[in-house]
Amino acid sequence: MKGFILSLKSEFYKTRKTLAFWSAILFPLVLCCLISFGFYYNSAKIIPFPAETQWFRFVGAFLGVMGSLLIPMLVIFQTFSINNIEHRSEMWKSLFSLPISKWSIYSAKYFYALFLNALCISLFASFIFASGYIMNFFVPEFKFNQYDISGLLFKMHLKLFLASTGILSIQFLFSLLWADFLKPMGIGFLFTVFGIITANLGWKYAYTIPFAHPMLALQNIMGQIMGREDKQRVFDLMDKEIYISLGVAVITFVIGYFVINKRNIK
Repeated sequence: MKGFILSLKSEFYKTRKTLAFWSAILFPLVLCCLISFGFYYNSAKIIPFPAETQWFRFVGAFLGVMGSLLIPMLVIFQTFSINNIEHRSEMWKSLFSLPISKWSIYSAKYFYALFLNALCISLFASFIFASGYIMNFFVPEFKFNQYDISGLLFKMHLKLFLASTGILSIQFLFSLLWADFLKPMGIGFLFTVFGIITANLGWKYAYTIPFAHPMLALQNIMGQIMGREDKQRVFDLMDKEIYISLGVAVITFVIGYFVINKRNIK
């Protein structure tokens, strides 16, 4: 456990000044500023709607971008960047020569990637919630302060996080296998586009494709929320896409450990 904690701290210190770390903070902040400005500029079109509708229009503007493209691409970039530090500096031999088990080093890298993804998605939820109230302050005609969406909002983002764990594990494995930029990023991008297409077309086996899971999770959220006759804004956190995403994450995590454990570090 001590080796795991030391390795986890090491990952933070190695990445704290890199774009891999700051992208988890800056992307949510920049996107919130841009979309908030758009809503502020077009406030006259939004003000007539009730508070709940205003929130759903505001949140929907974020989720449409996040679920389809932004979360998968951020995960692909962050996982590549975490392992690229060792590839670029040829530090694998030095890293595994330390009196720390390969399991501790590998698992710390993986859980640090999970941490960056969780940080990014939780900041999205936090900035969205804060942005609504900030806009309400500058435009009192908005009704964001008349409806509490916090519980539903954070549950939505928790589901998106769970739906992205399969992608994260696959891309983490790719970044271990290949040191160059094009292979893991290129393959990840192609799979993401394929996943988006299959999800949007409603292919019945799209749930078997990890890269389609964020989009499918978003579709299920909106379908359950809007399709309820009792108008209660609730949805299922766990469904078959999430279970498959978590299953893929576990299996790929184990495969990645065997890959790194058998690797001959020259």
